[in-house]
Amino acid sequence: MELRHLRYFLTVAEERQFTRAAARLHIQQPPLSQQIQELERELGFALFTRLPRGVELTSAGAAFVVDARAVLDALDQGVVNARRVANGQLGSVRIALTSSAAFHPLATAAIRRFRATHPDIAIDLNEINAADIIERMMNGRVDAGILRKPIEMPAELRFDLLHEERMVLVLPVGHALLPANGVRPGKQPRVPLKALAGESFIFVRRPGAPGMYADFIRACEAAGFKPEVVSEVPRMLSAINLVAAGGGITLVPASMQRYQQETVVYCAVGGDEAFSAPLHLVTRRDAANPAALRFAQAVLAFASPKSAEAIEPFQHLT
Repeated sequence: MELRHLRYFLTVAEERQFTRAAARLHIQQPPLSQQIQELERELGFALFTRLPRGVELTSAGAAFVVDARAVLDALDQGVVNARRVANGQLGSVRIALTSSAAFHPLATAAIRRFRATHPDIAIDLNEINAADIIERMMNGRVDAGILRKPIEMPAELRFDLLHEERMVLVLPVGHALLPANGVRPGKQPRVPLKALAGESFIFVRRPGAPGMYADFIRACEAAGFKPEVVSEVPRMLSAINLVAAGGGITLVPASMQRYQQETVVYCAVGGDEAFSAPLHLVTRRDAANPAALRFAQAVLAFASPKSAEAIEPFQHLT
């Protein structure tokens, strides 16, 4: 039995006549009659009772109509679903973010917009460090990542810059480097780089995010001192909490200034032009998941519509 036999059968059942059914199917009437007879022989029972001016369904034929139509409807829906998967409109995408990337409003807003515009794509979202994101993407366990400044950039992966922001210094309330008369509302303190010599620093554990602090460490060394790292933590939120507890000082991307504002003070660093916290979208160059490509296209368009238009690997998804 072939699918065309089911289509022929349903057309004859609807038209109740071979001549009209043949015209609808764009075939001759004799071959259509032969095909129906072949189907009846294969099934072992009659589908139609032949009348002088047409046909009518037998009881078995009427029952078979229901299942034959269900088979073809399921097939048609399967084709629609497969086409939507191929176009990145249906499926799933595994996304990983670092804690500082998850704190940036661009990342969360882009994912929220993607959910709204692609409701049939399931999102598996995880928060892990940058090194783990790279590792999982290399072994195919993550489809797309949003992170800051990776220390390694494997050739198999693609890194697209979404946003550039500065780093800020995090000091506990009452720290000696803060103004004695307190911090004025709306006024961010500025601390000279050389004043940080002798301070105890808290950094995100390496290799979690060593690229985030490389520029700062080089600047400190150029200023004549090497930062003393007393603690390494798994995430930047942990570093801020440790600062609030008096465990040292740290640097974080400026977008994290919303956190722990009652217990820490966020400061600019004199000469901080080199201290940047770029936000990157990471995808595989050989990505085969259309939903992941659709996500990448959407995030790039959200961050910068003009730059997204120039991304050739994602252009075929329209």
